[in-house]
Amino acid sequence: MAIRDFLVSRRARITPESAGLPADGLRRVAGLRREEVAALAGVSVEYYIRLERGKCQGISDAVLAAVARALRLDDVEREHLFDLVHAANETSHERPWPPPCVRPEVRRLLDAMTDIPAYVWDGCLEIVAANELGRALFAPLYEGETANQARYIFLDPAAADFFPDWRTLAHDAVALLRAEAGRRPGDERLAALVGDLTSGSPAFRRMWADYDVRRRRSGVKRFRHPIVGSLTLTFESLAIVADPDLRMTAGTAEPGSDSETALRLLGSWSASTRTEGKA
Repeated sequence: MAIRDFLVSRRARITPESAGLPADGLRRVAGLRREEVAALAGVSVEYYIRLERGKCQGISDAVLAAVARALRLDDVEREHLFDLVHAANETSHERPWPPPCVRPEVRRLLDAMTDIPAYVWDGCLEIVAANELGRALFAPLYEGETANQARYIFLDPAAADFFPDWRTLAHDAVALLRAEAGRRPGDERLAALVGDLTSGSPAFRRMWADYDVRRRRSGVKRFRHPIVGSLTLTFESLAIVADPDLRMTAGTAEPGSDSETALRLLGSWSASTRTEGKA
């Protein structure tokens, strides 16, 4: 049960002392007990237990907000709790989710960004469109059947060399998939991806059990590229308002840096490869 697992994992992080509650000796569970969360949220124990068991009918957003405050959820965790509860209250959330579709206008925007790598990705961390420099940057991912970031990170042994900060990126990928699973519980493609990663990667299984959630906005990534070597890029992730299931991410290098030089070399390599392919 996703709601139970999430709430148990969040209350396990909080000690009674940090919550201003008396410590009363040995405990069978880590962190706060259910009755302590209920008291901090100002609801009855029975009401909170019903929520943790996934029996969410009639539970208001005000109560969820109180539970979120009691458990000290950040904005993304709070949103995830609301997603889980709202999904549980739907009469049927096993509806098909259409495959991602990138509009021609978005593709033109990608192609217009010639000096920076840019790509569009979906909730399964699939790169569904990229400009030329984006494809060149993520060339190792395109060697597989699909350019899926999670599959590459967890199932390709070369990923730890390509991404020097592999552990951080792996944790981020799992947290993004967790958040998406709460938002789209009936997505069969997402469920299949999680199943493949769970069966194929012990590291994914361990991280998935932590139940962390995250939304990607910006950050720095380091690469050890097979063509141009090491480079560090700052990425910004932007919502595509007309396509809420997709995001666009673009990366830039520090002006005058070795990474900027490497990025230019990568562009030249990509252009020469394209020319050779047409010859």
